[in-house]
Amino acid sequence: MLFILLVAQSQEKDDKYIESGVIPLTGKKGFNFETRVGDLTIKPFVLVQTSAKLNYYDDEGLDLADQDNIANSGFEVGNALIGFAGKAFDKLTFNLTLNAAQSGDALLQQAWVELNLRDEMRFRVGKFKTPFAQAYLVTLGETLFPALPLSLTTPVNIPFSLNSVNPNFATGFDLGVQMHGVLSKKWEYRLGIFNGTGIGVNAARKTLSDDLGIPSLLYAARFAYMPKGNIPTHQGSPSDLNNNKWLVALSTSYNVEANWQASNDFRAGLEFSWLINRWYLSAEAYYLSMKFVERQNISPLYQFIGGYLQGGYFFTDKIQLAMRYDLFDRNSTRTDGYLNAPAIGFNYFLAGYNLKLQAMYQYLGKWGHTDQIERDNDDLGMAQHSAQVMLQFSF
Repeated sequence: MLFILLVAQSQEKDDKYIESGVIPLTGKKGFNFETRVGDLTIKPFVLVQTSAKLNYYDDEGLDLADQDNIANSGFEVGNALIGFAGKAFDKLTFNLTLNAAQSGDALLQQAWVELNLRDEMRFRVGKFKTPFAQAYLVTLGETLFPALPLSLTTPVNIPFSLNSVNPNFATGFDLGVQMHGVLSKKWEYRLGIFNGTGIGVNAARKTLSDDLGIPSLLYAARFAYMPKGNIPTHQGSPSDLNNNKWLVALSTSYNVEANWQASNDFRAGLEFSWLINRWYLSAEAYYLSMKFVERQNISPLYQFIGGYLQGGYFFTDKIQLAMRYDLFDRNSTRTDGYLNAPAIGFNYFLAGYNLKLQAMYQYLGKWGHTDQIERDNDDLGMAQHSAQVMLQFSF
Protein backbone atom coordinates (compact mmCIF):
# COMPACT_ATOMS: atom_id res chain seq x y z
CA MET A 1 0.00 0.00 0.00
CA LEU A 2 1.26 3.47 -0.87
CA PHE A 3 1.21 6.14 1.78
CA ILE A 4 0.96 9.63 0.29
CA LEU A 5 2.20 12.57 2.30
CA LEU A 6 1.01 16.14 1.75
CA VAL A 7 3.77 18.67 2.27
CA ALA A 8 3.64 22.47 2.15
CA GLN A 9 7.31 23.21 1.72
CA SER A 10 9.80 23.37 -1.13
CA GLN A 11 11.54 20.22 -2.25
CA GLU A 12 15.17 20.06 -1.16
CA LYS A 13 16.13 17.27 -3.52
CA ASP A 14 16.76 17.61 -7.21
CA ASP A 15 13.53 18.31 -9.08
CA LYS A 16 14.88 20.32 -12.03
CA TYR A 17 13.12 18.10 -14.60
CA ILE A 18 9.66 18.65 -13.09
CA GLU A 19 8.16 21.09 -15.60
CA SER A 20 4.70 22.54 -16.14
CA GLY A 21 5.22 24.85 -19.12
CA VAL A 22 2.66 27.00 -17.30
CA ILE A 23 4.30 28.32 -14.11
CA PRO A 24 7.73 27.61 -12.57
CA LEU A 25 7.75 24.52 -10.37
CA THR A 26 11.39 23.85 -9.47
CA GLY A 27 11.77 24.39 -5.75
CA LYS A 28 8.30 25.99 -5.66
CA LYS A 29 6.58 26.16 -2.31
CA GLY A 30 3.08 24.74 -2.24
CA PHE A 31 1.15 21.54 -1.86
CA ASN A 32 3.17 18.55 -3.02
CA PHE A 33 2.14 14.92 -2.86
CA GLU A 34 4.89 12.41 -2.16
CA THR A 35 5.10 8.76 -1.24
CA ARG A 36 6.68 7.92 2.10
CA VAL A 37 9.74 6.38 0.44
CA GLY A 38 10.06 9.30 -1.97
CA ASP A 39 9.75 7.34 -5.23
CA LEU A 40 6.79 9.44 -6.48
CA THR A 41 6.32 13.22 -6.29
CA ILE A 42 3.33 15.13 -7.69
CA LYS A 43 3.00 18.91 -7.84
CA PRO A 44 -0.43 20.32 -8.78
CA PHE A 45 -0.70 23.75 -10.40
CA VAL A 46 -3.34 26.22 -11.59
CA LEU A 47 -3.21 29.14 -14.03
CA VAL A 48 -6.20 31.36 -14.84
CA GLN A 49 -5.94 34.27 -17.29
CA THR A 50 -8.97 36.52 -17.75
CA SER A 51 -8.91 39.56 -20.03
CA ALA A 52 -10.79 42.61 -21.21
CA LYS A 53 -10.23 43.23 -24.94
CA LEU A 54 -10.98 46.03 -27.38
CA ASN A 55 -10.36 45.53 -31.13
CA TYR A 56 -10.94 48.14 -33.84
CA TYR A 57 -10.96 47.01 -37.49
CA ASP A 58 -10.49 48.92 -40.76
CA ASP A 59 -13.48 49.44 -43.03
CA GLU A 60 -12.23 46.99 -45.66
CA GLY A 61 -13.80 43.58 -45.44
CA LEU A 62 -16.74 44.80 -43.34
CA ASP A 63 -20.32 44.13 -44.28
CA LEU A 64 -21.56 47.29 -46.03
CA ALA A 65 -24.95 46.85 -44.38
CA ASP A 66 -23.40 46.73 -40.91
CA GLN A 67 -20.27 48.86 -40.68
CA ASP A 68 -19.25 47.85 -37.16
CA ASN A 69 -15.56 48.55 -36.67
CA ILE A 70 -15.57 47.27 -33.10
CA ALA A 71 -15.56 43.46 -33.00
CA ASN A 72 -14.12 40.55 -30.99
CA SER A 73 -14.23 42.79 -27.94
CA GLY A 74 -15.38 42.30 -24.36
CA PHE A 75 -14.28 39.86 -21.67
CA GLU A 76 -12.73 36.44 -22.08
CA VAL A 77 -11.01 33.67 -20.18
CA GLY A 78 -8.05 32.95 -22.42
CA ASN A 79 -6.68 30.11 -20.30
CA ALA A 80 -8.03 28.17 -17.35
CA LEU A 81 -5.37 25.55 -16.76
CA ILE A 82 -5.27 22.90 -14.11
CA GLY A 83 -2.75 20.12 -14.04
CA PHE A 84 -0.02 18.30 -12.23
CA ALA A 85 3.61 17.50 -12.90
CA GLY A 86 5.96 15.22 -11.08
CA LYS A 87 8.58 12.53 -11.11
CA ALA A 88 8.80 8.83 -10.39
CA PHE A 89 11.68 6.50 -9.55
CA ASP A 90 14.25 9.30 -10.12
CA LYS A 91 14.18 8.61 -13.88
CA LEU A 92 10.69 9.55 -15.09
CA THR A 93 9.01 12.95 -15.14
CA PHE A 94 5.49 13.65 -16.35
CA ASN A 95 2.90 16.36 -16.98
CA LEU A 96 -0.86 16.41 -17.51
CA THR A 97 -2.57 19.76 -18.14
CA LEU A 98 -6.20 20.50 -19.01
CA ASN A 99 -7.44 23.85 -20.32
CA ALA A 100 -11.06 24.41 -19.33
CA ALA A 101 -11.18 27.51 -21.57
CA GLN A 102 -10.86 25.29 -24.67
CA SER A 103 -13.04 22.57 -26.15
CA GLY A 104 -12.65 19.40 -28.16
CA ASP A 105 -9.16 17.94 -28.45
CA ALA A 106 -7.63 21.30 -27.44
CA LEU A 107 -9.05 20.71 -23.95
CA LEU A 108 -5.96 18.53 -23.44
CA GLN A 109 -3.13 21.04 -23.52
CA GLN A 110 -0.29 18.73 -22.44
CA ALA A 111 0.14 15.07 -21.62
CA TRP A 112 3.65 13.66 -21.64
CA VAL A 113 6.09 11.39 -19.87
CA GLU A 114 9.87 11.73 -20.05
CA LEU A 115 12.73 9.32 -19.47
CA ASN A 116 15.72 11.18 -18.03
CA LEU A 117 18.84 9.10 -18.55
CA ARG A 118 21.21 12.00 -17.93
CA ASP A 119 21.44 15.74 -18.63
CA GLU A 120 22.73 14.97 -22.12
CA MET A 121 19.97 12.51 -23.10
CA ARG A 122 16.27 12.69 -22.32
CA PHE A 123 13.30 11.22 -24.20
CA ARG A 124 9.80 12.73 -24.12
CA VAL A 125 6.61 11.17 -25.53
CA GLY A 126 3.11 12.62 -25.66
CA LYS A 127 1.61 16.06 -26.29
CA PHE A 128 3.91 19.01 -25.64
CA LYS A 129 5.54 22.09 -27.19
CA THR A 130 7.29 21.58 -30.51
CA PRO A 131 10.90 22.89 -30.62
CA PHE A 132 10.25 26.02 -32.67
CA ALA A 133 9.90 29.70 -31.66
CA GLN A 134 11.19 30.95 -28.32
CA ALA A 135 7.92 32.84 -27.85
CA TYR A 136 6.19 29.46 -27.35
CA LEU A 137 8.95 27.71 -25.43
CA VAL A 138 8.93 30.20 -22.56
CA THR A 139 6.65 29.54 -19.58
CA LEU A 140 3.09 30.58 -20.42
CA GLY A 141 2.52 32.54 -17.21
CA GLU A 142 5.82 34.44 -17.48
CA THR A 143 5.59 36.13 -20.88
CA LEU A 144 6.45 39.75 -21.54
CA PHE A 145 3.09 40.47 -23.26
CA PRO A 146 -0.37 38.93 -22.76
CA ALA A 147 -0.55 38.22 -26.51
CA LEU A 148 1.96 36.49 -28.78
CA PRO A 149 3.38 38.29 -31.85
CA LEU A 150 0.92 38.49 -34.75
CA SER A 151 3.58 37.23 -37.14
CA LEU A 152 3.65 33.89 -35.31
CA THR A 153 -0.06 33.30 -34.85
CA THR A 154 -1.74 34.77 -37.96
CA PRO A 155 -2.32 32.54 -41.02
CA VAL A 156 -0.47 33.53 -44.20
CA ASN A 157 -2.28 35.12 -47.13
CA ILE A 158 -2.18 33.43 -50.56
CA PRO A 159 -4.39 33.93 -53.65
CA PHE A 160 -5.71 30.35 -53.69
CA SER A 161 -8.77 28.73 -52.19
CA LEU A 162 -7.69 25.42 -50.62
CA ASN A 163 -9.55 22.74 -48.71
CA SER A 164 -7.45 23.58 -45.65
CA VAL A 165 -6.43 26.36 -43.33
CA ASN A 166 -3.46 28.38 -44.47
CA PRO A 167 -0.47 27.74 -42.17
CA ASN A 168 1.13 30.14 -39.73
CA PHE A 169 4.72 30.23 -38.51
CA ALA A 170 4.08 28.75 -35.06
CA THR A 171 3.72 24.99 -34.68
CA GLY A 172 2.78 25.15 -30.98
CA PHE A 173 1.67 22.02 -29.11
CA ASP A 174 1.58 18.69 -30.92
CA LEU A 175 1.69 14.92 -30.39
CA GLY A 176 5.03 13.21 -30.89
CA VAL A 177 8.35 12.05 -29.52
CA GLN A 178 11.47 14.09 -28.79
CA MET A 179 15.07 13.44 -27.79
CA HIS A 180 16.78 16.38 -26.10
CA GLY A 181 19.46 17.37 -23.66
CA VAL A 182 22.26 19.77 -22.78
CA LEU A 183 25.86 19.04 -23.73
CA SER A 184 28.76 20.50 -21.71
CA LYS A 185 26.19 22.63 -19.85
CA LYS A 186 25.97 25.09 -22.75
CA TRP A 187 24.77 23.30 -25.93
CA GLU A 188 21.09 22.38 -26.00
CA TYR A 189 19.52 20.22 -28.69
CA ARG A 190 15.97 19.03 -29.41
CA LEU A 191 15.11 16.49 -32.11
CA GLY A 192 11.49 15.50 -32.58
CA ILE A 193 8.88 13.88 -34.81
CA PHE A 194 5.27 15.02 -34.46
CA ASN A 195 1.89 14.55 -36.14
CA GLY A 196 2.00 18.10 -37.50
CA THR A 197 -1.72 18.62 -36.83
CA GLY A 198 -1.35 20.95 -33.85
CA ILE A 199 -3.05 21.21 -30.48
CA GLY A 200 -6.57 20.65 -31.86
CA VAL A 201 -6.07 17.01 -32.94
CA ASN A 202 -5.32 14.13 -30.55
CA ALA A 203 -5.83 11.31 -33.06
CA ALA A 204 -3.40 9.64 -35.47
CA ARG A 205 -4.63 10.71 -38.92
CA LYS A 206 -1.51 10.95 -41.06
CA THR A 207 -0.58 8.90 -44.15
CA LEU A 208 2.44 8.35 -46.39
CA SER A 209 3.51 11.25 -48.55
CA ASP A 210 2.59 10.79 -52.21
CA ASP A 211 5.36 13.18 -53.26
CA LEU A 212 8.19 12.00 -50.99
CA GLY A 213 7.23 8.46 -50.00
CA ILE A 214 7.87 9.07 -46.27
CA PRO A 215 5.39 9.39 -43.38
CA SER A 216 3.52 12.70 -43.62
CA LEU A 217 4.66 13.99 -40.24
CA LEU A 218 6.36 17.06 -38.78
CA TYR A 219 10.14 16.64 -38.44
CA ALA A 220 11.68 19.29 -36.16
CA ALA A 221 15.04 20.24 -34.65
CA ARG A 222 16.43 23.05 -32.51
CA PHE A 223 20.00 23.82 -31.41
CA ALA A 224 20.86 26.49 -28.83
CA TYR A 225 24.15 27.88 -27.53
CA MET A 226 24.05 29.07 -23.91
CA PRO A 227 27.59 30.11 -22.92
CA LYS A 228 26.63 30.93 -19.32
CA GLY A 229 24.45 27.89 -18.71
CA ASN A 230 20.71 27.31 -18.94
CA ILE A 231 18.74 30.51 -19.37
CA PRO A 232 15.51 30.69 -17.33
CA THR A 233 12.28 30.12 -19.25
CA HIS A 234 10.69 33.40 -18.13
CA GLN A 235 10.73 36.79 -19.86
CA GLY A 236 11.51 38.74 -16.73
CA SER A 237 10.60 37.87 -13.15
CA PRO A 238 10.65 39.96 -9.94
CA SER A 239 12.31 37.00 -8.22
CA ASP A 240 15.21 36.98 -10.71
CA LEU A 241 16.58 40.50 -11.02
CA ASN A 242 20.28 39.65 -10.63
CA ASN A 243 21.10 37.25 -13.42
CA ASN A 244 23.08 37.28 -16.65
CA LYS A 245 22.25 34.55 -19.18
CA TRP A 246 21.85 34.60 -22.94
CA LEU A 247 21.33 32.21 -25.83
CA VAL A 248 21.42 32.01 -29.60
CA ALA A 249 19.40 29.26 -31.27
CA LEU A 250 18.60 27.85 -34.69
CA SER A 251 15.46 25.83 -35.35
CA THR A 252 13.92 24.13 -38.35
CA SER A 253 11.02 21.86 -39.20
CA TYR A 254 9.48 20.18 -42.22
CA ASN A 255 5.77 19.40 -42.15
CA VAL A 256 5.33 16.78 -44.85
CA GLU A 257 1.99 17.15 -46.64
CA ALA A 258 0.81 19.55 -43.98
CA ASN A 259 -2.63 21.13 -43.77
CA TRP A 260 -4.36 17.92 -44.78
CA GLN A 261 -2.14 17.12 -47.77
CA ALA A 262 -2.19 20.58 -49.32
CA SER A 263 1.48 21.54 -49.10
CA ASN A 264 4.87 20.59 -47.73
CA ASP A 265 5.80 23.34 -45.27
CA PHE A 266 9.44 24.07 -44.42
CA ARG A 267 10.20 26.41 -41.51
CA ALA A 268 13.44 27.87 -40.21
CA GLY A 269 14.07 30.24 -37.32
CA LEU A 270 16.85 32.21 -35.67
CA GLU A 271 16.46 33.51 -32.12
CA PHE A 272 18.31 35.47 -29.47
CA SER A 273 17.43 35.98 -25.80
CA TRP A 274 19.29 37.83 -23.07
CA LEU A 275 18.32 38.10 -19.43
CA ILE A 276 20.57 40.60 -17.65
CA ASN A 277 19.55 41.88 -14.23
CA ARG A 278 16.37 43.96 -14.70
CA TRP A 279 16.42 43.69 -18.49
CA TYR A 280 14.98 41.02 -20.75
CA LEU A 281 15.67 41.25 -24.50
CA SER A 282 14.72 38.84 -27.25
CA ALA A 283 14.47 38.75 -31.03
CA GLU A 284 13.36 36.14 -33.54
CA ALA A 285 13.32 35.85 -37.30
CA TYR A 286 11.56 33.02 -39.13
CA TYR A 287 10.99 31.74 -42.64
CA LEU A 288 8.20 29.60 -44.12
CA SER A 289 8.17 27.92 -47.51
CA MET A 290 4.95 26.37 -48.87
CA LYS A 291 5.50 23.87 -51.64
CA PHE A 292 2.19 22.54 -52.91
CA VAL A 293 1.81 18.81 -53.41
CA GLU A 294 1.38 17.49 -56.94
CA ARG A 295 -2.28 16.62 -56.44
CA GLN A 296 -3.06 20.32 -55.88
CA ASN A 297 -1.92 21.17 -59.43
CA ILE A 298 -0.56 24.48 -58.19
CA SER A 299 3.00 25.13 -59.25
CA PRO A 300 4.23 28.29 -57.44
CA LEU A 301 6.42 28.04 -54.38
CA TYR A 302 5.33 30.58 -51.79
CA GLN A 303 7.77 31.98 -49.24
CA PHE A 304 7.08 34.11 -46.16
CA ILE A 305 9.24 35.86 -43.57
CA GLY A 306 8.51 37.37 -40.19
CA GLY A 307 10.07 38.32 -36.91
CA TYR A 308 9.97 40.54 -33.86
CA LEU A 309 12.18 42.44 -31.44
CA GLN A 310 11.08 43.00 -27.86
CA GLY A 311 12.42 44.14 -24.53
CA GLY A 312 11.33 44.65 -20.96
CA TYR A 313 12.76 46.48 -17.96
CA PHE A 314 11.84 46.41 -14.26
CA PHE A 315 11.62 50.04 -13.10
CA THR A 316 10.74 48.77 -9.64
CA ASP A 317 10.68 45.28 -8.14
CA LYS A 318 7.01 45.00 -9.14
CA ILE A 319 6.62 47.08 -12.31
CA GLN A 320 7.94 45.97 -15.70
CA LEU A 321 7.53 48.03 -18.89
CA ALA A 322 7.79 46.40 -22.31
CA MET A 323 8.04 47.28 -26.00
CA ARG A 324 7.80 45.11 -29.12
CA TYR A 325 8.09 45.59 -32.87
CA ASP A 326 6.59 42.83 -35.01
CA LEU A 327 7.14 42.46 -38.79
CA PHE A 328 5.20 40.10 -41.08
CA ASP A 329 5.40 39.50 -44.83
CA ARG A 330 1.95 37.92 -44.83
CA ASN A 331 1.29 38.03 -48.58
CA SER A 332 4.57 36.22 -49.43
CA THR A 333 7.79 37.47 -50.98
CA ARG A 334 6.10 37.33 -54.41
CA THR A 335 3.93 40.32 -53.56
CA ASP A 336 5.08 43.71 -52.29
CA GLY A 337 4.02 44.90 -48.87
CA TYR A 338 4.58 44.21 -45.17
CA LEU A 339 2.55 44.34 -42.01
CA ASN A 340 4.17 45.76 -38.89
CA ALA A 341 2.77 45.85 -35.38
CA PRO A 342 4.47 48.02 -32.73
CA ALA A 343 3.23 47.39 -29.18
CA ILE A 344 3.78 48.70 -25.67
CA GLY A 345 3.09 46.80 -22.46
CA PHE A 346 2.86 47.20 -18.70
CA ASN A 347 3.21 44.39 -16.15
CA TYR A 348 2.48 44.70 -12.43
CA PHE A 349 3.34 41.85 -10.08
CA LEU A 350 1.26 41.68 -6.92
CA ALA A 351 3.78 39.96 -4.66
CA GLY A 352 2.34 37.54 -2.14
CA TYR A 353 -0.97 37.11 -3.96
CA ASN A 354 0.16 35.06 -6.98
CA LEU A 355 -1.42 37.73 -9.14
CA LYS A 356 -0.03 39.44 -12.23
CA LEU A 357 -1.64 42.32 -14.11
CA GLN A 358 -0.68 42.80 -17.76
CA ALA A 359 -1.77 45.50 -20.19
CA MET A 360 -0.81 46.20 -23.78
CA TYR A 361 -1.71 48.31 -26.80
CA GLN A 362 -0.85 47.31 -30.36
CA TYR A 363 -1.17 49.13 -33.67
CA LEU A 364 -1.19 47.36 -37.03
CA GLY A 365 0.56 49.28 -39.81
CA LYS A 366 1.01 48.54 -43.54
CA TRP A 367 3.73 49.69 -45.91
CA GLY A 368 5.25 48.90 -49.28
CA HIS A 369 2.11 47.64 -51.07
CA THR A 370 1.77 48.32 -54.81
CA ASP A 371 -1.84 49.54 -54.66
CA GLN A 372 -4.73 50.12 -52.28
CA ILE A 373 -6.37 46.76 -53.04
CA GLU A 374 -3.27 44.83 -52.01
CA ARG A 375 -2.97 47.04 -48.94
CA ASP A 376 -6.58 46.40 -47.92
CA ASN A 377 -6.46 42.64 -48.55
CA ASP A 378 -3.25 42.03 -46.62
CA ASP A 379 -4.67 42.67 -43.15
CA LEU A 380 -8.12 41.10 -43.56
CA GLY A 381 -9.26 39.62 -40.28
CA MET A 382 -6.70 41.57 -38.26
CA ALA A 383 -7.44 44.50 -35.94
CA GLN A 384 -5.85 47.87 -36.69
CA HIS A 385 -5.97 48.91 -33.03
CA SER A 386 -6.05 46.40 -30.18
CA ALA A 387 -5.87 46.83 -26.42
CA GLN A 388 -5.88 44.15 -23.74
CA VAL A 389 -5.80 44.08 -19.96
CA MET A 390 -5.23 40.65 -18.41
CA LEU A 391 -5.32 39.53 -14.79
CA GLN A 392 -3.50 36.28 -14.09
CA PHE A 393 -3.73 34.04 -11.06
CA SER A 394 -1.32 31.15 -10.58
CA PHE A 395 -0.64 28.58 -7.90
